[in-house]
Amino acid sequence: MTRSRPPFARLLRQWRDQRAYSQLALAMEAGISTRHLSFLENGRSAPSREMVLRLAAALDVPLRERNALLAAAGFASVYRESKLDAPEMAMLRRVIDFVLERHAPFPAVLIDRYWNLLGANDAAPRLLGRFARASEPWIQQPINLLRLTLHPEALQPHIVNFEEVATELLTGLHRRVSQDGEDPECGALLAELTALPGIPAAGVVPDLSRSPNPAIPLHLKGGDLELRLFTFVTQIAAPQDVMLDGLRIESFMPADPASEAAIRELAAGP
Repeated sequence: MTRSRPPFARLLRQWRDQRAYSQLALAMEAGISTRHLSFLENGRSAPSREMVLRLAAALDVPLRERNALLAAAGFASVYRESKLDAPEMAMLRRVIDFVLERHAPFPAVLIDRYWNLLGANDAAPRLLGRFARASEPWIQQPINLLRLTLHPEALQPHIVNFEEVATELLTGLHRRVSQDGEDPECGALLAELTALPGIPAAGVVPDLSRSPNPAIPLHLKGGDLELRLFTFVTQIAAPQDVMLDGLRIESFMPADPASEAAIRELAAGP
């Protein structure tokens, strides 16, 4: 009779497979023997709390899933999940607000791991609203930056290089879904967005072996306003809170003098 493996052993094997690590590679990364790792994976040995955290770090497991690994091994969670408006986040929130405000007159937004809008400087709604106008993705709360960008009733018809932008963004979402374990919200967002009209095939079935572009070019055109921008993302290094794991600031910068002048004029308007 085959003995079923304990929950931790199953999860550990799933994460190793997901990261495409051999037992030898993971054992070397975690600084343990392959024999010990094998015993942990087949349930012959139970891990200590420190071993769970060591293996999770070696596998670059998201903080929420590290808590799940701890629970599967019989330990309490280590990483809390705070609200951004919680008292303990006050200092971080001030820093984030400072960065957003100092980025003006160029747009900058704060988004969570699902691309939901959590904050923005004054320049962001001026720019995005100019193109999104009264579309459903612009009115819907919370605003989702991916949905706003890719939806045919929002920014899609105004993005001149839409195939490039959609492919880059959806490849990143595919990569998140494939790497971050079971996340129903992320999976549902991917299914919704890849089913939208006008989405390029390279965004539906992406090349995940391709390295992500650190700065995405964005060419917007609507009426008499034409902007050439590039976007880049700033993340919090080594977060110790589940909420901060995936929190990031996305900044929009002009790619040429004409776009810079247009953004400054837009920011100075009513």
